[in-house]
Amino acid sequence: MLQRSSERVEMVVEIYETADSVRGHDPETEKNNCVSGRHLEEQHTGDTAWSRCCRLTAVWLVLLLFVSLLTAVTVLWIKFSILTKDRDQLQSSYNNLTKDRDQLQSSYNNLTKDRDQLQSSKQKCFSFSSSFYIMSNEMKSWEESRQVCRAIGADLVIINSKEEQEFIVKQLDNLETWIGLSDTVNEGEWKWVDDTPLNTGSWAQGEPNNAGDEDCAVISGSSSTGTWNDQKCSATFPCICEKHVFQ
Repeated sequence: MLQRSSERVEMVVEIYETADSVRGHDPETEKNNCVSGRHLEEQHTGDTAWSRCCRLTAVWLVLLLFVSLLTAVTVLWIKFSILTKDRDQLQSSYNNLTKDRDQLQSSYNNLTKDRDQLQSSKQKCFSFSSSFYIMSNEMKSWEESRQVCRAIGADLVIINSKEEQEFIVKQLDNLETWIGLSDTVNEGEWKWVDDTPLNTGSWAQGEPNNAGDEDCAVISGSSSTGTWNDQKCSATFPCICEKHVFQ
């Protein structure tokens, strides 16, 4: 009897425990937990795809930036090369202009020096065609007179035409002056100072006669056309120097 009562009590306790267990179980809560877990899993998967997309975009941006920088550097290098070439061309032109300027300055200085020498010695100057003439009043030998002419970049006058001679004669005022003609190398073989032979001349009657070893020529302004005469080269006369303008 007691045993049965005890069994009956244990059964009642089990029933109550089972009921309590059933009452503590909430099906809706388990459903929500399941949904939340799936949502978290989906969210984690979405985050991973978005991260990959961001990384890929960043890589493309870096590549585009690199290409842009490379293009910019290439363009700048091309422009630099062109500017360098232009600079070198300008430098070459500048050097040439500087050289031309220096040559002109040198020519100007020489002409100024010649002018000053002429003014200081009161020499007579005149020009004809492409030649510039300087008549020195200093009495010197033929060779000394030639040295005077050479000192100013000229030489004793060479008469190439009748017109040139008539023009020179008008400047002489009846004087006799040395000209650049002699036969000092070979007697009777008259040559100008540029070593060209004499083809035709304006010798006075009976000249040249080589009286007393006369090997150098003078021109006389005693006539309207002018005449030549041979004289000793050691004799002293004025002289006429000739300088070609484009020499």
